[in-house]
Amino acid sequence: MSALYGDTAELVFGTKFAEHMYTIKYSEGQGWHDGKIEKYAPFLMDPASAVFHYAQEVFEGLKAYQAEDGRILLFRPEQNARRLNRSAAKLCMPELPEEIFLNALRELILLDRDWIPAAPGTSLYVRPTLIATEAFLGVDASKEYLFFIILSPVGAYFKAGFNPVSIYVEDQLVRAAVGGVGDIKTGGNYAASLLGGYRAEKKGFSQVLWLDAKEHKYVEEVGAMNVFFVFGDKIVTPMLTGSILPGITRDSVIRLAREMGIEVEERRISIDEVLDGAKTQKLTEVFGSGTAAVISPVGLLHYKDTNYYINDNQVGKITKGFYDRLIDIQYGKVEDKFGWSYQL
Repeated sequence: MSALYGDTAELVFGTKFAEHMYTIKYSEGQGWHDGKIEKYAPFLMDPASAVFHYAQEVFEGLKAYQAEDGRILLFRPEQNARRLNRSAAKLCMPELPEEIFLNALRELILLDRDWIPAAPGTSLYVRPTLIATEAFLGVDASKEYLFFIILSPVGAYFKAGFNPVSIYVEDQLVRAAVGGVGDIKTGGNYAASLLGGYRAEKKGFSQVLWLDAKEHKYVEEVGAMNVFFVFGDKIVTPMLTGSILPGITRDSVIRLAREMGIEVEERRISIDEVLDGAKTQKLTEVFGSGTAAVISPVGLLHYKDTNYYINDNQVGKITKGFYDRLIDIQYGKVEDKFGWSYQL
């Protein structure tokens, strides 16, 4: 039991927040200024702030882990800094220097290190966010911005254990289109996914598998995760077409697979190919990858009123192998051959 965040078994993702936050402002002509760590508290913002009306907002998500020897580790945070800037550039927002991003993470997390849970499977979720704050009504890029980082202790993602989830394949609604903003982390993408998620939940499914916007034929991603399909000794994952988020965990899985000698194909894959593979059992495993769950096994796909089971709704060997390998690297339990661990 901790006086800070309570029983780790009762931690619900994103509901408790650490004591401090980091903020820094941007003004056109002045650049980034007034960076500071302060007590976690509400912001006072003008009702005309651009973020409320024109959705100039991007964010990131990563975790801080406490190793068994007491070290505090981050997983590839420089990639989060770079992706934040790619997202910002697409929404005409100023890029944040990588050194400011990484130094802010270090100072804030070290200050609130007592908020990092030590129990197995727990971590400190880190949410860096950039929003437009200029007060005006007009469709134009803001001239003022606020970047902030908040921290949230989180429990193990799988409350009932590492078990397969059921996925609803959405064949009508669209999350993102090529040429839009589906390949960046902006709130609008997630707002566009809410109705599909609500429909899936009402039908008893855990997540939504989105198809392409043009033909509703090609697989894109699962909710907030990228998706992988295992055909025997080969892994197939949708190629980055411009409507799919380039996940950091996705990239890590691909690099791990190739280091392990597993063939990986990044290409367009149709839902018909996936379902045919499930019916013929040529498709042996399906899993999602993302910061929150790391690896999430999929045991069932539901498409047009039909259930398609994967691996008899059991966790596959390859899926479990990736989960164990990534978790061991993130918590500093094994040698990090890739240099992904960032020690504070």
